[in-house]
Amino acid sequence: MADNHLQVAVAYVHKTDVDLAKQIAQRWHFDYIGDIAAAANFAELAFVLQVNDQVLELVKLDEPKLAPIKVDFIDGAVGHRRKFGGGRGQDIAKAVGLKHGFNPHVLDATAGLGRDAFVLAALGCKVTLVERNPVVAALLEDGLARAQLNADINEIAQRMTLIHQSSTQDMPQLDDIDVVYLDPMYPHKEKSAQVKKEMRVFQHLVGADLDADQLLAPALALAEYRVVVKRPSYADYLADQKPSTEVKMKKNRFDIYVNKGIPKPA
Repeated sequence: MADNHLQVAVAYVHKTDVDLAKQIAQRWHFDYIGDIAAAANFAELAFVLQVNDQVLELVKLDEPKLAPIKVDFIDGAVGHRRKFGGGRGQDIAKAVGLKHGFNPHVLDATAGLGRDAFVLAALGCKVTLVERNPVVAALLEDGLARAQLNADINEIAQRMTLIHQSSTQDMPQLDDIDVVYLDPMYPHKEKSAQVKKEMRVFQHLVGADLDADQLLAPALALAEYRVVVKRPSYADYLADQKPSTEVKMKKNRFDIYVNKGIPKPA
């Protein structure tokens, strides 16, 4: 088996999932192992991307009790937040500058599972998502494809574009960006409560964003109006650079680096 992407392979759960599983393996250059039961034959496998009823899910093989991780913009927490999250009164909306009818083009340079990007798209922003990890990007692409087929959120999903690339190196190649949004992985305090399921899996899969400080300068060079950095409340400023202003929440904060003021409506 090829030693790629931290020993990740693609499998199917049901026979009806075979074709999609093969397509995903080919598109993302992962090994295809067939039926999910075959994972037991590969001791080096840490994760499996399984296609289950046409939905791509990430399974951590050494923690079978953990529910698989998938990108779901339709139901669950994301769906609830879309309906009841508070609209443009949300902290993230304030941080990005959604006022005066301003609907910026936001570059989410650390997209992850795309939840914040979806919130911004639901509020009217055009959002370009950059995700450099191929496993996470594959999950995102699958979630976006399903969202685009859903009548309730198709319009929102159409405002979201995924780019799989290294955000630090390729950020300058993008243009027409009003706001850059950054939410890099941050080491959790050792005494904090057990890291949530998804975060634990992601830390194993992706590791810490050790180059996160290098994101700020290119982001500031690219953003027309501002850069917004989501941080745990106890975390240092990104690149030790004090922001222009902050939006503080209970456990997190948004550090806002202003290049110029948000335009007022004509």
